Amino acid sequence: MKHLLTLADLTKEELYDLLDLADSLKKEVKKGVFTPYLRNKTLGMIFTKSSTRTRVSFETGMAQLGGTALYLNANDMQLGRGEPIKDTARVLSRYLDGIMIRTYKHSDVEELAEYGSIPIINGLTDYVHPCQVLADLQTIREHKGTLTGLKMCFIGAGNNMANSLINGGILAGMEVACACPLEYLPDEEITKRAQASGRFTLTQNVLEAAKDADVLVTDVWASMGEEQEAAQRRKIFEGIYQINDACMAVAKADAMVLHCLPAHREEEITEKVFEAHADEIFDEAENRLHAQKAVLVTLLKD
Repeated sequence: MKHLLTLADLTKEELYDLLDLADSLKKEVKKGVFTPYLRNKTLGMIFTKSSTRTRVSFETGMAQLGGTALYLNANDMQLGRGEPIKDTARVLSRYLDGIMIRTYKHSDVEELAEYGSIPIINGLTDYVHPCQVLADLQTIREHKGTLTGLKMCFIGAGNNMANSLINGGILAGMEVACACPLEYLPDEEITKRAQASGRFTLTQNVLEAAKDADVLVTDVWASMGEEQEAAQRRKIFEGIYQINDACMAVAKADAMVLHCLPAHREEEITEKVFEAHADEIFDEAENRLHAQKAVLVTLLKD
């Protein structure tokens, strides 16, 4: 494992190694133990898209691991003035021990990895969100004791979250069902790979996808950068693609609910369902810290 660009690049063993390490690091934090695995290491964090959880969790994680995180706003860098990504990659590789980037185009992350000589971590692109889904899988296993054989249902737009949930869920040995409108389906290649597993369903019927689900997951209808489409999307999603009492009624009685946040209550999830499962959702948010620390230790530790 040289980089974390997408969960599809991992083997099942690598995925579970990361989850096991995340659990171990979380236990250390709960005991007040902070082993400096990354002493004298520096992580550069490039942000084209602003963030709350990504920035705070990576900065805190590096501090707890004994390292340093540098916040790099793309607009304040030469990158924002037209310097090629490949040149930025080669320069920063001489200063830093790793780069985390949160941006729009997935090809930018791939180019960093191609031309840089240090580990690259995908903090989010419009294509996938691997760090979030590592935290999701960690949270599910904490609450359910296992991942293998569980049914995970995603309801909403076939966006970066849907793509990574499909990649991660299938790799972990789960059954994955997605309810997405025809206008906003998950990535075609990711869908094809998942269908080959025999454990994936794509439908426009929300209740069909939610039936007997162990885990229900959703995301906002319009992600960052898609705000101009919000009104158009609302016409397609409203009253249909939502986690609500009807979904919970057909899911398993002990089904859990996850949301990557921020949540738009009464749009993709009702206030009632959100608050009933708030402990799970905020466990998920906390686990961004621990899952990402596992990635950092795996990629940056000597």
